[in-house]
Amino acid sequence: MGKGGGCVPSKKKVPSSAANPDASHPNASQNAPPIPTDDNPNSMTPSRNDVVSAESHPNLHPAPKLRIFIVFYSMYGHVEDLARRMKKGVDGVDGVEGLLYRVPETLPSEVLEAMKAPPKDTEIPEILAAELAAADGVLFGFPTRYGSMAAQMKAFFDSTGQLWQEQSLAGKPAGFFVSTGTQGGGQETTAWTAITQLAHHGMLFVPIGYTFGAGMFKMDSVRGGSPYGAGVFAGDGTRGPSETELALAEHQGKYMAAVVKKLAQA
Repeated sequence: MGKGGGCVPSKKKVPSSAANPDASHPNASQNAPPIPTDDNPNSMTPSRNDVVSAESHPNLHPAPKLRIFIVFYSMYGHVEDLARRMKKGVDGVDGVEGLLYRVPETLPSEVLEAMKAPPKDTEIPEILAAELAAADGVLFGFPTRYGSMAAQMKAFFDSTGQLWQEQSLAGKPAGFFVSTGTQGGGQETTAWTAITQLAHHGMLFVPIGYTFGAGMFKMDSVRGGSPYGAGVFAGDGTRGPSETELALAEHQGKYMAAVVKKLAQA
C-alpha cells in the first residue's frame, strides 16, 4: 500500500495459508469469518470499550416485565369495564403489564339469552386455573350474589385444588374489584368473604385502603368501591360505571403494580 494509506503491514500478520488452511480447496468459502488476531480489526474478541458500553447500557437486554393477571367474570359488562380501566393503570407503571382473562361461563347459553346477557368478548381469553402460577400478582373481579362472589368465579376458585395442594400461589399478592346492584348490596362483603380463597392459597391480600385520596370521600355522586377495592353500582343493569368508579379502578391497577414491583425488588 502507498504512503497515503496510513497503514503499515504488521510483522505479526498471519500468513494467508495459516489463516485459512482450506484456501486451496476449490469449495472454500470466500466469506469465511476472520480469524481473531491482535492486528485484525474484525477480531471477535470484545474490546474493553465494548464491555464498558454493555455494562453502562443495561437496557440493551431489558428484564422481562412483571405480569399482573386481571381475572374476572362479567355478565353484563360492568366488571369488564372496570377490568379494562384497571389494565390501563397497571400498564402505566414501568416494568409491569396487565393481562386480561375471563373465567369460564357456567350457565348454558339459553339461560344467558333469557337473562339478556350480551355475548362475551372473544378477544379476551378464558383462563385455566394452572395458568395462575405464571402471574406475579392477580386482581380478581366479579359481581356479587347475595353478598359474596358469583358462582362462576367460585367455580373457578374451586378448580384451583392442584395449585392449593402444591401451594403454587403462596406469597403472590392479590386484590378484588366488584359489581353490585344496589348501594347496600355488598360492595364490602363481596370482597371480604372472598378473602378466604386467598388465605387457603397463602396469597397476600392487597386492599387499596384510602390511597385514592379525596376521591374516597366524595359524597356528591353515587360511587361504588371501598377500601377493599374498586367497585361499580350496576342498578338494574342499565347503569354503566361512572368516571369516578373507573378512575378508582385505574388507581387500583397502579397501586397493585407498585406493590408487585416493590416485592419483586425486595
